[in-house]
Amino acid sequence: MSHHQYASCIDACCPCAAACDHCATACLSEADVGKMADCIRTDIDCAQICHLAAGAMARGSDFAKDICRLCAEVCQQCGDICQKHQHDHCQECAKACFACAEECRKMAA
Repeated sequence: MSHHQYASCIDACCPCAAACDHCATACLSEADVGKMADCIRTDIDCAQICHLAAGAMARGSDFAKDICRLCAEVCQQCGDICQKHQHDHCQECAKACFACAEECRKMAA
């Protein structure tokens, strides 16, 4: 299968991964890092699964739909956690996560 059919999902996964990497790093600079631990952990997991999903789609992997199904779950959870924090980086990350979750759900359907 051509990776072009997955373009909108790939285009959501890549910026989501970048937003999660940025958010995790920014959280480490917050005054109470301990309160940000769940956010940081989930950001790292989300960034990794988004990179994996984008690569799987680009390669036309037989596992792309399964990976995207899991990616949608991780993105949703990451967005839910980030949304609870008022920091700009968390709010931007949540938006990217929710957009990616939606695209991954469509792709995996």
